[in-house]
Amino acid sequence: MLQDIEYTLVSQKEIEEIVTKIADQINADYANSPKKLVLICILKGSVMFTSELMKKINLPVEMDFMKVSSYGSQTTSSGIINIHIDIKRDDISDVDFIIIEDIIDSGRTLSHLVKYLSEKGANSVKTCTMLDKPSRRTVDFVPDYCGRQIPDKFVVGFGLDYNEKYRNLPFVGVLKPEVYGG
Repeated sequence: MLQDIEYTLVSQKEIEEIVTKIADQINADYANSPKKLVLICILKGSVMFTSELMKKINLPVEMDFMKVSSYGSQTTSSGIINIHIDIKRDDISDVDFIIIEDIIDSGRTLSHLVKYLSEKGANSVKTCTMLDKPSRRTVDFVPDYCGRQIPDKFVVGFGLDYNEKYRNLPFVGVLKPEVYGG
């Protein structure tokens, strides 16, 4: 796997710093909230980031999962948001949700999910991403919590994949273009 990586973009140490920074912000923002705090982990890419983030949140916090896709092929977005696994809660009006993503490109998925959960009656909905590619944005969207902005490169590792590979790398690296045909 390592031979497919052009270079490391975000080191393991930098990921730890990102997680700590965001957890500290969430701890401060929700310290006095009377509502339930629920992290929604967007499967599959966000699992590692959500797990590490949850460890550093020192408030009562729950986790839920959604599986959402917008990719037509492995490298391009179809623009259509599909919810494959949805949350099912009876207490949605008593919940402050934070949607956790591994990376934001176009912004369409998170923009759609914020609207979707708000319309379902959530008390509040915020968004959190480990990595952000604002140069790829196609909708007006800014995450509430952002670990780091990155250039428009095809990245893998720490949950990010290409054809279900590379998720287990402990860092985020730029995939060599010849691997994905770029």
